[in-house]
Amino acid sequence: MQSHSLRRVVSGALAAASVITLVTVAQPMATAAPVPVLQTPPTGSDALAKYRDLAAQAEKLNEDLLSAKDDLKKKQGELDKANADVTAAKQQAVQASESQKKYQTEVDKFAGASFTSGVQLNKLSALLAGTSTQDFLDRSAALEVLATGKNAAMGNLTGAVRQATDAAAKASDAAKRAQDARDAAAKLTQDIEAKQKTLQDQIDQLEAANKNLSTSDKAAQKDRGGAAPTNIKAPTAAAQAAVNAALSKLGSPYVYGATGPSNFDCSGLTSWAYRQAGLTIPRTSREQSTFGTAVPRDQLQPGDLVFFYSPVSHVGMYIGDGKMVHAPDTGDVVKISPLQSQYSGARRPTA
Repeated sequence: MQSHSLRRVVSGALAAASVITLVTVAQPMATAAPVPVLQTPPTGSDALAKYRDLAAQAEKLNEDLLSAKDDLKKKQGELDKANADVTAAKQQAVQASESQKKYQTEVDKFAGASFTSGVQLNKLSALLAGTSTQDFLDRSAALEVLATGKNAAMGNLTGAVRQATDAAAKASDAAKRAQDARDAAAKLTQDIEAKQKTLQDQIDQLEAANKNLSTSDKAAQKDRGGAAPTNIKAPTAAAQAAVNAALSKLGSPYVYGATGPSNFDCSGLTSWAYRQAGLTIPRTSREQSTFGTAVPRDQLQPGDLVFFYSPVSHVGMYIGDGKMVHAPDTGDVVKISPLQSQYSGARRPTA
């Protein structure tokens, strides 16, 4: 009987396991979101292809120029801070010097008081010179006061000397930092002037190349890439606001160094869009590429910043479905495009 019962239990368990296996296999497998495909933008005519190549070079020069200006601003901030530190350290040195003179006078006074009224200032002389026990006690108490005062004066003098030394060291360090910042700022200023000239030369080439563009080439440049999608769902309120702001500028002209609200360069558009969302991000594409959190391409969400080339010289804002909104280059407009083959990474801006 026990054998038959055991067989029935085992058979039931096996049958149940088979049902569970079938149900499990029958369930549809969860599929990961497709990795956005990188595409090579259509080049169009040879004249348009050459123009876009020149424009891409100009955009890189523009980003280099903006980065140099950012560096100069930082150096000028360092110079201002160092100059303020120099002024503060000099004031501390003057105060410390005055304290040192004051306490040195007090110490000299005690050092010169070896005798008072012809009596040496120590307890033995107080004992020998006194006429009574009370006289000795009175003299001893006076000597204690004098000794305490002398020790305090010595301590004050030592502290004043230390403060003067520290202030001098701080002033020297601040002066060196100020000189280093001044030298760096001067070099950056020269660098900026050179980059501005190089960029202008590139723009002149672009203007010459623009004359070779046909009507259809110019129309292709101003194609927005379709109407703004209306069903984009960003993961956060800030990202949603930034996406909406960027899409509201479709068709706005690309202008070097422009940050809106009517004209934009690539990083000018993304920084402007996030500013409308209440979030301040760096100005240039290069600095934006290190801001926030890195995002793998298979985890991109609307609002993420997507970067191109190495070193980074172009940025757009991902809007889903393998597409981005961006300000491509001069002669072009803010438009929707697929992620490009020069893709180099993505970041998710955070407060």
